Amino acid sequence: MTTVDTRIVLTIEEAARRLGIGRTTMYALVKTGQIRTVTIGRLRRVPAFCLDEYVRNLLSEETALETAA
Repeated sequence: MTTVDTRIVLTIEEAARRLGIGRTTMYALVKTGQIRTVTIGRLRRVPAFCLDEYVRNLLSEETALETAA
């Protein structure tokens, strides 16, 4: 049985796990602004809805059939 995480903000590592990507890739996405984050005190957190937003943006990008793998 899997549990649903209902927290509204995640650490970088938790967000990476949720997307199924590596920590380094997640940091690169944050650094380039592809995934938005918030600062709470000295902590950097990823709002859960920003992961959904990122995936929606990926889906909305047009991919030419010639470049698709």
